Amino acid sequence: MNYTIEKNEQYALIRLADGEFSEEIPADFENLSRSLFREGYSNIIVDMAPVQAVDQAGVATIRKINRQCTNEVGLLVLVTKNDTLIDFLDKSNIGDLTILPTVEEAVDAVFMNELENDFRSEEDDEYDAGGSIGRDAD
Repeated sequence: MNYTIEKNEQYALIRLADGEFSEEIPADFENLSRSLFREGYSNIIVDMAPVQAVDQAGVATIRKINRQCTNEVGLLVLVTKNDTLIDFLDKSNIGDLTILPTVEEAVDAVFMNELENDFRSEEDDEYDAGGSIGRDAD
């Protein structure tokens, strides 16, 4: 798998250089993603600009990494403007997969996801602090 990676405090950006997401590339991508999870990255942006096709192993890997990001309260964002590839991925039934046309929009999506998570966390804290609100005293 030919790629470059940029790590930021909020996300890791992987720029793929291969024309197809197939053969050994999905396994390499999964290993790379797992190492990023171990490093604490739950937001992964994948710039797929040169990618023209994804095989079934690639779809399965994207599904798995997307689910892992979601479980870690993060986000997997694929970046492509290739309408054929977008249609193929949309039809692949990968739940809540985020596909955006530019890396800048992907970065914005990561920051929005972080803000939403922070907001949810604050709401949970307020709810937990309420303790016995709404309970009848015996």
